[in-house]
Amino acid sequence: MKQNSSQQQLQTLPEKEQATPGASENVMTETVKRPHGSTRSLPGNKGTTRKIWIDLDNSPHVPFFLPIADELKKRGYEVILTARDSYQVCDLLKFHNVSCRVIGKHWGKHRAFKIFGTFVRALQLSMYIRKEKVDLAISHVSRSQLLCSFLLGIQTLTIADYEFIAKLGFQKSDWLFMPQSIEDSTAPKAKHEVMKYPGLKEDVYVPRFRPDPALKKQLGFSAGDLIVTVRPPATEAHYHNPEGEILLDATLRMLVERPEARVILLPRNERQDKILRKDWGEWIKKRKIIIPDKVVDGLNLIWFSDLVISGGGTMNREAAALGVPVYSIFRGQIGSVDKYLATSGRLVLIENVDELKTKVRLVRRETADENSIERGRALECIVAGISSIVENHSLPKFS
Repeated sequence: MKQNSSQQQLQTLPEKEQATPGASENVMTETVKRPHGSTRSLPGNKGTTRKIWIDLDNSPHVPFFLPIADELKKRGYEVILTARDSYQVCDLLKFHNVSCRVIGKHWGKHRAFKIFGTFVRALQLSMYIRKEKVDLAISHVSRSQLLCSFLLGIQTLTIADYEFIAKLGFQKSDWLFMPQSIEDSTAPKAKHEVMKYPGLKEDVYVPRFRPDPALKKQLGFSAGDLIVTVRPPATEAHYHNPEGEILLDATLRMLVERPEARVILLPRNERQDKILRKDWGEWIKKRKIIIPDKVVDGLNLIWFSDLVISGGGTMNREAAALGVPVYSIFRGQIGSVDKYLATSGRLVLIENVDELKTKVRLVRRETADENSIERGRALECIVAGISSIVENHSLPKFS
């Protein structure tokens, strides 16, 4: 879906009936105590409905924050959603029928433009959010939201699962949530407290997944096909390494030579889509490589794939959470979460072209029962932490 303006409204179904906020649950996690002397208070008024602002800055943030927003609404909080017109964010909002104010856009891969765009969007967000009297701003590393919140004096919570994210000097969130597998020595810092939640970020929403076999007919799968879902590297990200593009090219060449293989190729944006269609047009015409014409349910596609090869973190971890064989061609700095998955045998890291031939197993797999998906405690932990910050200006005492 193409967006032509920097600020627009997407329509959706009415919000669900809300309930009264509950007490924070006891969940297993680790905390880092905040330093003494912090006196800054939350800006909301006691006795009124607390407002929580969630900014959806990138495609993976849409499925991640939907169950969090639902749980917060059940506790009686008002949830304000904003989003950036970047990658497939707007398509996913429509796919999930989510009401959201779209503000700002992606400014390309050049660092100077990225920084300029961050400041522009922060000002755009400020114009929209300043009247809302927000109690807490939450994102999965939205730099524009952090800057906007700094300007307006709003407390911030950042959720992150990759410790090598680019930072803008003065920006540091008040609170930080991250997976337990991230090493303390490399973890980013917060002004107050840091909380570690169990499992993966993907464990927040994967348990809600329900397979839909209609996808196989929609994409023209046949019974004998070996289905391989491929996600290219994020070529416009600050952490991109060109080696990933070399591995992508070698991956596709390897797969098109296999008679039984069908490749589902998922470009990240329109620019990448055009390049891939030009470079692999012959194989796309033969339906050897399929680029879906519209957004599909990524979890559903992974579920019915025999394996996944991806240059990005989220799809790798989604496959790991679903128990689907997954190979990473990401060549940026490897984070703690991916190291943990590789060590536990849930993810295979591919470092060069030769390893594509020796490590990737191109075999059919038996689709597991959906009841085999683990129901972790990541969602429970994160929502309990958010509620405690809003109500008590601190994290709950976890057991």
